[in-house]
Amino acid sequence: MTNTDILLEAGTNELEIVEFFLSEDLGGEKYQGFYGVNVAKVLRIINKPDVTEMPNTPHPCVLGAFNLRSRIIPLVDLGLWLEKKSIQSASSKVIITEFNRVVTGFMVSGVTRIHRLSWNAVEPPDVYIDDFSGGSITGVVQIEDRIVFILDLERILAELNPGLSMTLDVEMVSDTESGYIAYIADDSNLIRNMIADLLEKAGFKVVKFKNGQETWDELLKIKDLCSRENRPLSSILHVVVSDIEMPAMDGLTLTKKIKEDPTLGALPVILFSSLISDRLSHKGASVGADDQISKPEISLLAQKAMTLIQQRL
Repeated sequence: MTNTDILLEAGTNELEIVEFFLSEDLGGEKYQGFYGVNVAKVLRIINKPDVTEMPNTPHPCVLGAFNLRSRIIPLVDLGLWLEKKSIQSASSKVIITEFNRVVTGFMVSGVTRIHRLSWNAVEPPDVYIDDFSGGSITGVVQIEDRIVFILDLERILAELNPGLSMTLDVEMVSDTESGYIAYIADDSNLIRNMIADLLEKAGFKVVKFKNGQETWDELLKIKDLCSRENRPLSSILHVVVSDIEMPAMDGLTLTKKIKEDPTLGALPVILFSSLISDRLSHKGASVGADDQISKPEISLLAQKAMTLIQQRL
């Protein structure tokens, strides 16, 4: 299977996931757990390749690396990462992903199929699931007769290689009191707080939301307030920073709604996501995003937000 383009139209609040399973030995009985990953992150799916061990790997789940079309790719055993007693098989598959501008192979027991879903169908994990998975699950969805967990592959990679996680470059953060107001939409509490901390250090006032739907509901209230009091939008809000992958309403749909609205359309929108890449940036452009930043480049966010606001004002 290869994935060179995403067929979904941007801004429809839909996603496609590759469903896969991990086989586990539970006291002599075979158990299969079902998981999913956004198709937008998948480059291809292959049979398990020959793997060369690497010295000083950060975790036993990093099995080594393999060569694919003259590219050396690390291989992570997802079963080992999730601390499962995985059943190894000659039919094991490797899902090759690209996000945060990094290519990685994840070994799984098998792949079932691709599902097209609405983000409305994806529920955030409850406290029990979040604790049980060590924070490795971002969404839960019912498909036919089974529960499918959407894995947070970004978190897994960041823990395996801290050099890939987001860090703030303090030299790029201004301490001036700009007074600008920013809305942040991201389903990750950790990332919401990191963005807020960055923007607040740059003098912004920040309001945080868990998904695009919450953000859109508040924007409609602001629109109504501006109309009733004959106030310019810029007296209340100056920029929206949004993730793409979020339950209820994704960032592409949120951006499209903002840009198609006569009152809200002039509001700068920055997409801040692990999905920003040369391969997928056309999605954000098609819905009118003013800028797109890949998540590891968080230090650029305040600078670019400030530039967009000043251009508008």
